[in-house]
Amino acid sequence: MADSLSQKIQQFYDASSGLWEQIWGEHMHHGYYGEQGRHRKPRRQAQIDLIDKVLAWGKVRDAAQILDVGCGIGGSALVLAERFGGRVTGVTLSPVQAERARERANAVGLGDQVTFRVADALQTPFADQGFDLVWSMESGEHMPDKVAFLRECYRLLKPGGQLLMATWCHRPTESLGGGLTLDEIGHLEILYQVYHLPYVISLPAYGRLAQQVGFTGIRLADWSVAVAPFWDAVIESVFAARCDRRSAADRLAYPAGSSGLRIHARWGFDRGLVRYGLLSAIR
Repeated sequence: MADSLSQKIQQFYDASSGLWEQIWGEHMHHGYYGEQGRHRKPRRQAQIDLIDKVLAWGKVRDAAQILDVGCGIGGSALVLAERFGGRVTGVTLSPVQAERARERANAVGLGDQVTFRVADALQTPFADQGFDLVWSMESGEHMPDKVAFLRECYRLLKPGGQLLMATWCHRPTESLGGGLTLDEIGHLEILYQVYHLPYVISLPAYGRLAQQVGFTGIRLADWSVAVAPFWDAVIESVFAARCDRRSAADRLAYPAGSSGLRIHARWGFDRGLVRYGLLSAIR
């Protein structure tokens, strides 16, 4: 199942990344719209602001060796390289993304500082304890084994190194709301199919798993309200894209009914089911 999922994720991003860059830019993740989600701004600026806010929340002040897990076309990796002046390695399942990321790094003069590889985040080819920071911007939701992913991050970090991740979650189930309802499970299943996600877990569950793996200094934060307006911008961009002529590959990336599916994702935030969680943990 894991191999089949990896192939689907690879094919999805191979086919869609070019259009995503054209419409959304180099950052393939949510944006930040203020703590209460009320600051209106261009979506690309909101995405850059999210990186800055996550780094500030994580209290990251320096890092010489950084691993960007699920690097896309290098959006975060180039920001991290410029910010900290260290070496950044990005990994992705998509050869198309890796090649485009290299092109972008070379174009801005960072080709010697930033490298990109096609690799499985659950079994990376890197030595133990080689990184000061493992950065995961919306890649955790793609991992078919959350425990194995956290263990790999732990293995790769130097003692005192930090895992800093932002990921899609579902609502906590330990509160008065109880377990997920059949309706909520059905809602999530649609998102799993569209975005090739095996499953998501709650933010408190991530915290417990990180502790089990051996991490300390665990901090969690729910930024669902701050990022939810991004889906409004996504929906607008989809309707705008429909007015343009597109290639067969573009149509594959934006299948019929895609705007409705993105509205479905926005509704997940509105009903409190889909959450946006941050995790910081120290090896």
